[in-house]
Amino acid sequence: MTQLHATEAHKIPDRPPIQLVPGQRVRAGQHDTQWPAFVFVTTDDGAGWVPEHYLDTSSDPAVVITGYNTTELATAAGDELTLIEQDDPSGWAWVRNAAGQQGWVPLRTVRPIPGQ
Repeated sequence: MTQLHATEAHKIPDRPPIQLVPGQRVRAGQHDTQWPAFVFVTTDDGAGWVPEHYLDTSSDPAVVITGYNTTELATAAGDELTLIEQDDPSGWAWVRNAAGQQGWVPLRTVRPIPGQ
């Protein structure tokens, strides 16, 4: 697995994460201005930002086509992380920290550790 080094801190949003499953219907709203690949979705259990390519937005409500967990991982500069999944279209990566916690971090906040 690829090892990453956090080059800057990432703070998590003050909103509980949601988990989407394929076939679930969600209300898709606005696109994020900072992260244009993301759309704000609302479910019966909460709300959060989801990459639009995980959704079929041709109907209303939208339908989840790929499961997605909105959990983000707080990091500090210097943290070492293990890359689990990289989602290039959205600009985010699912990682695990040394304590075993997992979540999404922006790709722009991490770099591969040389020689790993």
